[in-house]
Amino acid sequence: MNEQSPLAGLHILVVEDAFLVALDLSDQLTDSGCEVIGPAASVKQALEKMDGVALDGAVLDVNLAGERSFPIAEVLASRGIPFLFLTGYDSSTVFPDEFQQAPRLSKPVNANALKNAVAHFRHR
Repeated sequence: MNEQSPLAGLHILVVEDAFLVALDLSDQLTDSGCEVIGPAASVKQALEKMDGVALDGAVLDVNLAGERSFPIAEVLASRGIPFLFLTGYDSSTVFPDEFQQAPRLSKPVNANALKNAVAHFRHR
């Protein structure tokens, strides 16, 4: 773990259904000092993984094999846990009104953009 990183010690839920992308995201976050919860590949898995776990934030793929991750975002928002969406969608019409202003990163995800976005979780 990188104890000098601004991400050191953050507990981050990763929700991504593409195995290699999930592995890459998890590795990037772990290498930056985060403790990764997951990855989870579905809404059900994500909700199970976050049950009883203290999270500092979450990285949510919008489309999970045809299922949207918005129910996870609703639970996170109700708990005051920051999150960001990963998306390949250009249009914001995919997002419900309550998540129009939520932070988003486009796929493929730039490693520095991911680290900078997750670093903001600490300051919320």
